[in-house]
Amino acid sequence: MPIFEFKCNECGHLQEFIITSSQGEVEMKCERCGSKELQRVISKTCYIMGACGERAVSTTKQCGPGNSCTTYEIPGYRK
Repeated sequence: MPIFEFKCNECGHLQEFIITSSQGEVEMKCERCGSKELQRVISKTCYIMGACGERAVSTTKQCGPGNSCTTYEIPGYRK
């Protein structure tokens, strides 16, 4: 099941839509303000794998009104 992320052009809210082929048409509107003016954005992915008991270290910061961004320092081989 593909998950698509959209940003509302009216209020800036980010939300995800799970779209399946058996669903038919999906009503695409902002869950916050109801606008149908949405723009698809590239979703972030996260895959963490620890090495030898080391853990990933995360840092979260505000990256816009009502949005936060998380960065992970993953242990292991580095070039």
